[in-house]
Amino acid sequence: MSTIQFQEKVLGIQSNMFNFAMMLTGNREDANDLLQDTTLKVLDNEDKYIENVNFKGWVLTIMRNIFINNYRKVVRSQTIIDQTEDLYHLNLSQDSGFETPDGSYTVKEINGAISNLNNDLKNPFSMFLAGYKYNEIAENLSLPLGTVKSRIYFARQELQKELKDLR
Repeated sequence: MSTIQFQEKVLGIQSNMFNFAMMLTGNREDANDLLQDTTLKVLDNEDKYIENVNFKGWVLTIMRNIFINNYRKVVRSQTIIDQTEDLYHLNLSQDSGFETPDGSYTVKEINGAISNLNNDLKNPFSMFLAGYKYNEIAENLSLPLGTVKSRIYFARQELQKELKDLR
């Protein structure tokens, strides 16, 4: 088949391609974009078409694959991947709790409980709350990394016991 015949075949099934694109996307603009992408891909891959293969089926398969790939790309771009080095850090909203009088009292109570911790637990925990990473805390306090993690864990346990009424 010559290039001109191939192009005429592609142009001849444009309405079928558009209908299939509308079925896939459900949106006229997206269907037109998919139709254009498919037409370009089909014309670029003319040499891969085999004479005895159903032409319309071959073209619509290319369209379906383009649609699936674009859909997967959108899903991947909307997926949030945590890139922080500190795997113990939770990406929670940073509510201060100062909107209500109860919230400000709670913060005062929490700060008081933290200040009542012994220095071995309070120093690493306070640094952790200030945003230091475990390895930075270990370097600043000249402690092994495991000790820092343990002390922060024990500080949390102590605070949970002391502040159990806040839950």
